[in-house]
Amino acid sequence: MKLLVIGSGGREHAIAWRLAQSPRISKIYVAPGNAGTSSEKGIENVLLHETDDLIDFAISKNIDMTIVGPEAPLSEGIVDAFKAKGLMIFGPVAAAAQLESSKDFAKQFMANHNIPTAEYSTFIEPEAAHNYISAKGAPIVVKADGLAAGKGVVVAMTEQEAHEAVDMMLVKNGMGVAGAKVVIEEFLVGEEASFIVMIDGEHILPLATSQDHKRLLNDDQGPNTGGMGAYSPAPVVTPELHAKAIKQVIEPVLDGMKKAGTPFVGFLYAGLMIAPDQSIKVLEFNCRLGDPETQPIMMRLKSDLVTLIEHALMGTLDQVESVWDRRTALGIVLAAKGYPMSPRKGEIIKISTENNSDVHIFHAGTTFVDDQLVTSGGRVLCVTALGENAAQARDLALKTLNDISFPDKQYRTDIGHRANKN
Repeated sequence: MKLLVIGSGGREHAIAWRLAQSPRISKIYVAPGNAGTSSEKGIENVLLHETDDLIDFAISKNIDMTIVGPEAPLSEGIVDAFKAKGLMIFGPVAAAAQLESSKDFAKQFMANHNIPTAEYSTFIEPEAAHNYISAKGAPIVVKADGLAAGKGVVVAMTEQEAHEAVDMMLVKNGMGVAGAKVVIEEFLVGEEASFIVMIDGEHILPLATSQDHKRLLNDDQGPNTGGMGAYSPAPVVTPELHAKAIKQVIEPVLDGMKKAGTPFVGFLYAGLMIAPDQSIKVLEFNCRLGDPETQPIMMRLKSDLVTLIEHALMGTLDQVESVWDRRTALGIVLAAKGYPMSPRKGEIIKISTENNSDVHIFHAGTTFVDDQLVTSGGRVLCVTALGENAAQARDLALKTLNDISFPDKQYRTDIGHRANKN
């Protein structure tokens, strides 16, 4: 089989790496990929971005199946376009992907289908938004309605921060089209977890649980980012809570999408806030795998990912099970100086260690310039390791990243710090 993976981040590197381990695969193309994907055996980058070009490529190369990594092409209808040409592609159609591409759509969907979430209101006028903040007080959360690459959420601990976030989005156009509408919602207290499943339109196959770390600095300080690290499994998701998430969140999404005439097919990510009383509320939906959660999840997956996706496309996920490494996988992101607001690019990266069965260095913001490995994005690498527990996996990842250098690299040393508290 020949596969095409769309995207260029750490998520896509991890997906392609896991797919390449299937004995059924002869070739994997990643469009556009990064320096890491191009260095993997059996994987080749193709510098294509436009949907029409990707369709032509899939036809010309007789691609058996395409997997979409990032959110932007999903929201733009790449799945609809591929399906119109009779091509096999895994991901939700654009109408279903609105669960991620519009925070307001997701909130209305949750309200209509009794999915627990934070109290909220949506605004396009700054004055009304400011009045709402003044009435509700702080802490409060301000979100850009559209896609903002993980940077469209401001957790405002003071009213001034919230007012500034509204002005940045609605007045100064700091988020572009994504921030032309804002969702303001109540601040929730608890512990976050990433709950990711595969859906075939009718059936649900849960993946391993995980927990992301959004803040830039240790002890969950600093600005929100796209994610500075993750680990799997997440002990906070007990068997009881797992069942609750399926019943209260995932099944209503599946049913609601079917009733809307847009059955959901693809990866569905529910960001959950778990309160001290073990009640759950949905913080957000993603219509694809999370990044950096994908890296530890793919490290633990022992099943053939190709087979799982095939079953999802055939509507037979109820006929397959996923098998997982019992160990903990933990990934630490290495980010460029200036991330998340203005990351520095073009810095030379030196890696003096090699991947092994318990450690893999997944690339995100990397490219080759004159045969030199250099930074090309904010999140540069994700060093992912397996261990008997989160602490062991973290120690191995930290030891490995000491053999990686580029100027002023940023990373956290406390990824997985909640694992031993549950």
